[in-house]
Amino acid sequence: MENGAPKDIEVTVTFLEMHAPPAVTPPLPYNRQIALLKTRDIPLHFYRYLMDRVGRKWHWVNVLRLSDEELAAGLHREDRDIRVLYLDGSPAGFFDLKPHLPDEVELAYFGMMEHAHGQGIGRWFLGAAISAAWAHGPKRVTVQTCTLDHPAALPLYQKLGFAPVAQKKEVVHPLTFAERSASVMRP
Repeated sequence: MENGAPKDIEVTVTFLEMHAPPAVTPPLPYNRQIALLKTRDIPLHFYRYLMDRVGRKWHWVNVLRLSDEELAAGLHREDRDIRVLYLDGSPAGFFDLKPHLPDEVELAYFGMMEHAHGQGIGRWFLGAAISAAWAHGPKRVTVQTCTLDHPAALPLYQKLGFAPVAQKKEVVHPLTFAERSASVMRP
């Protein structure tokens, strides 16, 4: 850290695509209390909470830097599809689909909170996200991951049918604690 600011992090971003729905969807895990609920007009503070709790370790910072107006303009589109995963009655993850591109649905965000890792639900949860994406009727579904994401992300995307199509180098500018607090704890 220089002058209190975290150092920039160089990452490799991998872009993946799927051109047909998978033949098989992973089954729902047994003996688990799981709910997956589609949101409608998600409150900005709840979306920021999900983004922070799911993405903090992986440096998901871009959304947290948006103003309320910028965030609302993207989130409250009629075609936006955001679903929240609950495990034993508590939020445990979410996915965010952007179906507004011609012939494409982007799985913009997908992830689970720390307490949901290792519970045997990740494969099913990603399968549910992929099924939801294909329900919009696209010609392809896209997703991207980077070297900061969970180490299982890229292999899991590939196991469920995504194929890498490109890579590029980017720089992530981590949030300071004060910036993160200001974003998540807005009045």
